[in-house]
Amino acid sequence: MAYNKATERCKSVTSRREFIVASAPAGLAATVLATQKPLGNVHRGARDKCYGMVIDLRRCIGCHACSVACKSEFNVPLGVWRSWVKITEDGKYPNVRRTFLPKLCNNCRKTPCISVCPTGASHYDEHGVSSINQNKCIGCGLCVGACPYKMRFVNPEKRIAEKCTLCMHRVAKGVAPACVNTCVGRARVFGDFNDPESEVSSLVRTNKTATLRPQLGTKPQVYYIGDFDE
Repeated sequence: MAYNKATERCKSVTSRREFIVASAPAGLAATVLATQKPLGNVHRGARDKCYGMVIDLRRCIGCHACSVACKSEFNVPLGVWRSWVKITEDGKYPNVRRTFLPKLCNNCRKTPCISVCPTGASHYDEHGVSSINQNKCIGCGLCVGACPYKMRFVNPEKRIAEKCTLCMHRVAKGVAPACVNTCVGRARVFGDFNDPESEVSSLVRTNKTATLRPQLGTKPQVYYIGDFDE
């Protein structure tokens, strides 16, 4: 696993409801009360931003509150996910352990899913975030197949491609993404990597971090602190 000592700086790119309570599945007795975390001035001058996320795996407890909050925020149908938590169990009793790896769109700077789109539906929006124009998407699934992280899917009800968009509709109002807002361990931190004073920049600067599949050269903007197995 290759580690990144610093973030890949972004270049300027031009081209539901409120989550209140999330209950963890499978009997996990976690009920999370989510308050609206303010982002301050993080959204000002959006064209100069490089939005992304740092996930501290040492803090993740695998409660799945982030996954539930995301499905609630976007009315995601059963059977598909915008984000989820991969669970890995290693060892043999009594020497066993369980690890958690939250996964979401990596908002890559060099994303193959955009280049294969035949209609221009997949694009970088005005905030520099990899997005999908629902009015242009024909549901062909080419972008789904092109994503090396398997983070896109075709919505079985809408028949169009969908993915995590870092909750830019919330960020534009100064509110943290739903998954960040509801994380009980504060494992997820959202911010601007182009701001050296931001929390995400500080975390990457002061911790050993890694991205998923860095050898692909897609320049993902989701960084992980702690060891993981893809």
